Amino acid sequence: MPTAAPERPAELPGGRPGTARTGRSFALPRGMGRTAARIGALTVCQGALMVGLGLLITGPARGLWPMTVEDDVNEGFEQARTRTLTTLSYLGSQAGDTLTVITVTVLACTGLILIPRLPMWRQASFLAVAVSLQSLVFLVITESVDRHRPEVDRLDASPPTSSYTSGHTGAATALYGGLAVLALSRLRGPWRRIVGGLLLLVPVLVAVARLYRGMHHPTDVVGGLANGSLSLLIVGRALFTDGTVTAPVEARPAPAAAGTGTGRAAPGPGRTAVIFNPTVTGEADREALREVLERHGHRAPVFIETTAEDPGTGQTAAAVRDGARLVVVCGGDGTLRASADALAGSGVPLALVPCGTGNLLARNLGLPLSPTAALDAALRGAPRRIDLGRIEGDGLAATHFAAMSGAGLDAAIMEHTDDRAKSVLGWPAYVLAGVGALRTPRMRLTVRLDEALVLHRTARMVLIGNVGTVQGGTTLLPAARPDDGRLDLLILDPRGVGGWVRALWTLLRGGAKASRRPAVDTVTTGRGGDQAKSVPVEFLTFRRAELTFGSPQSRELDGDPVTPGRLLTAEVRPGALTVLLPAGGA
Repeated sequence: MPTAAPERPAELPGGRPGTARTGRSFALPRGMGRTAARIGALTVCQGALMVGLGLLITGPARGLWPMTVEDDVNEGFEQARTRTLTTLSYLGSQAGDTLTVITVTVLACTGLILIPRLPMWRQASFLAVAVSLQSLVFLVITESVDRHRPEVDRLDASPPTSSYTSGHTGAATALYGGLAVLALSRLRGPWRRIVGGLLLLVPVLVAVARLYRGMHHPTDVVGGLANGSLSLLIVGRALFTDGTVTAPVEARPAPAAAGTGTGRAAPGPGRTAVIFNPTVTGEADREALREVLERHGHRAPVFIETTAEDPGTGQTAAAVRDGARLVVVCGGDGTLRASADALAGSGVPLALVPCGTGNLLARNLGLPLSPTAALDAALRGAPRRIDLGRIEGDGLAATHFAAMSGAGLDAAIMEHTDDRAKSVLGWPAYVLAGVGALRTPRMRLTVRLDEALVLHRTARMVLIGNVGTVQGGTTLLPAARPDDGRLDLLILDPRGVGGWVRALWTLLRGGAKASRRPAVDTVTTGRGGDQAKSVPVEFLTFRRAELTFGSPQSRELDGDPVTPGRLLTAEVRPGALTVLLPAGGA
């Protein structure tokens, strides 16, 4: 197979020009000077915040709750001591000890750098810098805030530093929290959540151990947790979501000729076409998928690569024209959306292989998130027809979406999530991007649903869904189903801290108490006018909707940002897509 010459122009994820390299590259990302300055400035803010909280705790707030009950908590731990618990607390405390943290950090960073074929310099930098910055801020805090340790029998020698904050807890949060982020982003299969969960549990155990051993007040360990978490957030956002930091990428081999299994030629009559996104589906993945297909009788499947210019629509349409009887789509929600747009109404079945960051449709259809397991389950299943959403707007040509589309906050999060961050962290990259996107201003909009009167609303975010559940099992549209012949609309408009709390509570419990109302019901129940300010979350259902915004808004389709605009028109296409699903799916 021909390979590209070194140092040829290439394109980084997101369309940014870059430099392609062959072989193993140890080059650190460009733009590190600006990123370091950003980290430094935010770290100063972190230190000022933590010192300010410490001075508040030891000064004006000394007589307020929870400081008034801290002594009782420390005395309660002292009275609960047993030989076994004391031994366990020693082990927990040692997990955050300076020597332990340094040793584990060095070993972890060395392992990340020495990974065969793909040294993870950025991940190693993330871990090392987060742990180091936490320690630096801790030293500033202890020099600025003078707080005595609890008046109980202390099981360890008292170090010369202040009781506020807990250095053990802060270091453990930065180290094991950072390892948890990397584990959740790099591991696959059932061990991913188990390992990530256990790592996130370690800082909590360290905090409890320090309280048990009488070394800190409760607010001291809370401060340690906050200090370590802020260090992770600052470094993570700077290294993984700062668009100015770009790293060289390895050039991909050029597509092979037809018949070799990796080119872009369409399959012959009756053949199986595999549309794959090369940025998330490597050669080893393709070979594993080929074995699954051949095991199920799909001989000589043809693999067709998507491109930055055409993420799958043209390749899928060509495959169908040339007689493909099955289209397998390997990629994220964007690749799926592009292929589904070409397959809409064709009747050609699609087998979905989730290889992306969100994989929303796969999650909602009950498919395994392991690519080979998902393909095997689909090929053992039967064809099912599901709905698609058809959407268009100003500057947005008519197309389809399979999972969700929206405007406002969620679209701003998609815009601020760097492609490299998604490839490194997975879906937690959206969480990091969401911190900055929270400043997205409230929008004014009018909503026309089916034959109902126009509704006037303000909102932080509007979300149109064919499915309802997103990453982490959070349900944003509790009644949405991909085969009910309708689409669902979420209007999110929290006001103030109380509004955000009520909104998050409603969403986290899956909207159990919220009603899903057709537009006509909205009018007859007297809610057709201005939205009541006490309602932070509103659920509606429709077959056709027209949303007009007061000013241009960020917009997204299945997780991909599109041109901002003032109009979105969406309608459901019932049963437009045929998908192979295992028994019990969807």
